[in-house]
Amino acid sequence: MLLQQIGIVPDQVVSPDIDETPLRDELPRPYAIRMAAAKAAAVRSSDHLVLAADTVVAAGRRILPKAESAEAVRSCLDLLSGRRHRVMTAVVLAGPNRVTDRLVETIVTFNRLTDEQVERYVATREGEGKAGGYAVNGQAASFVRFLSGSYSGVVGLPLFETAQLLRGFGWAVP
Repeated sequence: MLLQQIGIVPDQVVSPDIDETPLRDELPRPYAIRMAAAKAAAVRSSDHLVLAADTVVAAGRRILPKAESAEAVRSCLDLLSGRRHRVMTAVVLAGPNRVTDRLVETIVTFNRLTDEQVERYVATREGEGKAGGYAVNGQAASFVRFLSGSYSGVVGLPLFETAQLLRGFGWAVP
C-alpha cells in the first residue's frame, strides 16, 4: 500500500522466511540493515529489482521485539510510555548488477499512557506483529506527541528514500 502512494505496484510481494533473531550485543542500526539485506538476498533475482525493508524500534540501545502476543504489546507500550524512542527502517534495493541501501531514522515520543489506554490498545490486537508493538498509522497515532523524520518510515517504508533509490536504478517514479 505504501508503494502505491508513490505510483508503484509491485509485480510480486514475498515475505521471506529468515531468522530475525538479533545477534548478541547487536545494535539497532546494524540489525535493521542486516535484516533488510537478508530479506533481499532471500528473494534476489538476476532479472528483477528486489526491494526489501526492515523496521526496528529502539529504546536506547535496546531492540524492541516484533510483538507477537498481547503480553508483548503491553510490555512494549509500557516501556515506550512517556519516552522518546527511535524507529529505524533500512531499505535495500537489489538489481542484477548492484545492491544499494539506505537507513532512515525517525525520532518518536509517546505521551505518558494510562493503564486504560494500554489495555484498550492491546484489545484491538493492532500492535501484534508490529515492531515495538504499535502501528503509528492506526489507533496508536493518538499516542504520538512528537515525530521528527519519516512518517512513512515509521509505518514501514520511507517513501522519499525508496523513490530516490528507484530513480538511481533508472525506474521512472512519478
